[in-house]
Amino acid sequence: MAVERLPAHLGVDAEVPKFLLQSTYTLDGLKGLITDGGTKRVEVVRKTIEASGGRLESMYFSFGKKDTYVLCDMPDHKAAAALAIAIRAAGGVDSRITPVLTAEEIDEAVRVKEAYQPPGR
Repeated sequence: MAVERLPAHLGVDAEVPKFLLQSTYTLDGLKGLITDGGTKRVEVVRKTIEASGGRLESMYFSFGKKDTYVLCDMPDHKAAAALAIAIRAAGGVDSRITPVLTAEEIDEAVRVKEAYQPPGR
């Protein structure tokens, strides 16, 4: 997963995982979006993520396969899962959260030599 170091002035040397939250509005969610507008929804998402200990990096609306794409930092996988569960349980959007990795993390991963035998061999 993509991580960034917390600023040194915070006195913590920890990595923060990044997640991609992809959502599709339900009919009721679209009605709410029409009422609230996009700016208000971004602020609601920001406050929700921050209340979970995370940080909103960006949020975009789309008219493709998904309606919104949110990139955020979360303290850990448990916090990310709790956020995703709370969002889906509230209704209005069907959301999925995915950990994302940096190119440097992939570089590190490919240097690890794992033993694997494909099926049938």
